[in-house]
Amino acid sequence: MNTIKYPSKDEWPELLKRPENDVTELFDTAKTVLDDIKKNGDRAVKRFTKMFDGIEVEELKVSRQEIEDAAAAVPEELKQAILKAKQNIEKFHSIQKENERVLETMPGVVCRQKSVPVEKVGLYIPGGSAPLFSTVLMLAVPAKIAGCPEIILCTPPAADGSINPAILYTADLVGVTGIYKAGGIQAIGAMAYGTESVPKVYKIFGPGNQFVTAAKQLVSLKDVAIDMPAGPSEVLVMADDSAVPEFVAADLLSQAEHGPDSQVILVTNSEQLIEKVKNEVQLQLESLPRKEIAAKALDNSRLILLESVEEMTELTNLYAPEHLIISMNNDEEVAEQIVNAGSVFLGNYTPESAGDYASGTNHTLPTNGYATAYSGVNLDSFVKKITYQKITKEGLRQIGGVIETMAAAEHLNAHKNAVTVRLK
Repeated sequence: MNTIKYPSKDEWPELLKRPENDVTELFDTAKTVLDDIKKNGDRAVKRFTKMFDGIEVEELKVSRQEIEDAAAAVPEELKQAILKAKQNIEKFHSIQKENERVLETMPGVVCRQKSVPVEKVGLYIPGGSAPLFSTVLMLAVPAKIAGCPEIILCTPPAADGSINPAILYTADLVGVTGIYKAGGIQAIGAMAYGTESVPKVYKIFGPGNQFVTAAKQLVSLKDVAIDMPAGPSEVLVMADDSAVPEFVAADLLSQAEHGPDSQVILVTNSEQLIEKVKNEVQLQLESLPRKEIAAKALDNSRLILLESVEEMTELTNLYAPEHLIISMNNDEEVAEQIVNAGSVFLGNYTPESAGDYASGTNHTLPTNGYATAYSGVNLDSFVKKITYQKITKEGLRQIGGVIETMAAAEHLNAHKNAVTVRLK
């Protein structure tokens, strides 16, 4: 872990660089696969699944029997945990619903806006060493609350062709309408273009590896919308002398175990805390099953010592972290000064993993500095805002001159005439 003490502001941009995550070099591979799927459908998806994953899949769609067998295989304790997390996520996302808004902007001119669900959404759920059934909750629950009629899910199969039972159980619990055995580029292509088995969707959600990210970027150019740009997971912890070193170390490691390209940063005004956290990280690292992955991620880590809380806040806003933990005496006050972050966790007893699983907020968040402009997934991610206007005869007399004047000034005479003929 790299310790940097009192860096000048000129050094901050270089200090806050993320691990290299340029997926453009994968575009050629991704485009070849996507074009083949667009042309050959299911046949191409199965062929690439065998080529990339070494797995032969007979039927892409998961059967009802497979779902029922999965439900029987999930331990009751895990089922109850999933159910409680689902309830909290439902509660938090339900309050994000917006009523239709109607306003008469001037006499006879009525404008309104309402939210309309995206009709067909596709969810990509990673499998492999960390099957993210929690992401099923984070994506499918708000999609269901938003009213999306069709919610399909693609996830890579295991070596025996099966899907992780917790993923199947959760998907069925939250009302996913179709589950398909496909991962990587081929899953994104199947959802973007549609195949004989996999329906075409209008928007794709979910995290994935670099190949998935490259494929999502390519299909978003003209074929389908995506949730947001994505990169490796990250956390920044702001801490002072009131922070508990053991807790801070645990939070840093909880992100580090995501993958070797993850990044964890501690920003503090306490030199003593840095040394204590470094010791705790080494102690806790030894007992982690994913120790090797976390250790590689720690190579990208930074422990940054600054003079003041003001500097800590300024540097944090410059970094725009996906996850921000504020373990400080005045955490609420500091949080009000944060303008760039995906999700914020306040106090010593709010681990980032609470938001990952069960507090109710969404864990699909902007990474790689995109928190300067993007929100995390929320109910609005699954709806479109459509505006309406209706103008009476008297209303057009009120507003017509304004429109005519503006259209004429832009030399768009047909626009002006659309009003003029009505006024006559």
